[in-house]
Amino acid sequence: MTAWFALTQGRFRQAVDAAQRGQAVAQSSSVHVQLIAQEAKAKARLGEAGLSTLLATGKEMLDRLPYPDRPDNHFKVDPAKWDYHAMDVHRIAGDDELATQYATTVIDDNTSPDGSEFSPMRIAESRITLGIMAGRAGDLEQAVELGKTGLRNGRQSKVQLLMVAGELDRELRDRFRGEGLVIEFEETLRAV
Repeated sequence: MTAWFALTQGRFRQAVDAAQRGQAVAQSSSVHVQLIAQEAKAKARLGEAGLSTLLATGKEMLDRLPYPDRPDNHFKVDPAKWDYHAMDVHRIAGDDELATQYATTVIDDNTSPDGSEFSPMRIAESRITLGIMAGRAGDLEQAVELGKTGLRNGRQSKVQLLMVAGELDRELRDRFRGEGLVIEFEETLRAV
């Protein structure tokens, strides 16, 4: 939890340190995999290299673990949750193609054939990630629509959601300064 709190509070070096300390005692467990993900997320935000290797290590460890009996447990990591973590790392690292692939997979894996959503927060952040990708590609309208949809449908964990939505907000302000849709998204973000 220390690593996650540090990550969501913008204390990325402390998040890395806490994640590494936790990995030393949580060897070869689902918690260890989760801490690798937190380390990768923090290192991505610090602009550090070696993220692909770190993600590969986490994925290999996850593949050796049994599928969790309760994947909804916050401390358990299943393959769909790993894709969600990888999406975050690739988005921050600027690996737009991989971030898009993971975001699409997360949405598909967490949506039933009838359209109901199994994990609204994962889907909300995936939509915001796709919004960031749309913004980077120059599609302001799509970026804002995806961002607003993500904010509207994902209010369980405001801290994490606001962190990712803040990334979209910065992306839009940098690329489309002064546009009415950017202001509209900022107002939506402030209302959350």
